[in-house]
Amino acid sequence: TPGVYTFGSDVHLNSDVYFSGAGVYIIQIAGNLVQADDTKVVLIEGAKPENIFWQVADFVEVGVGAHMEGIILAKIKADFLTGSSLKGRVLTQMACNLKKTTITEPGNLPIKRGLRSS
Repeated sequence: TPGVYTFGSDVHLNSDVYFSGAGVYIIQIAGNLVQADDTKVVLIEGAKPENIFWQVADFVEVGVGAHMEGIILAKIKADFLTGSSLKGRVLTQMACNLKKTTITEPGNLPIKRGLRSS
């Protein structure tokens, strides 16, 4: 169900996670977000990666072969291990480490490339 979800400590995604239904999801994590190897975030019934926001107070780690969806806002860093993937965007204050990672831009985001004068 869309909404705001708050976690006071680390979050470990040890199995597949499903988001079901159109709307905005905000996941606020006071610690780290660690996604296990070969797991995936799955969107069904109208959920879209551009409407899922992972707000993480420390670091994010996406495991080997894992697939993540959404916009990741990590205070420290994000590590994407070998063969991992993201449909979304990632923003960090310090570092984003990619090891043979595929990042796909989500649909329906307004993207302006370059400037045009009137």
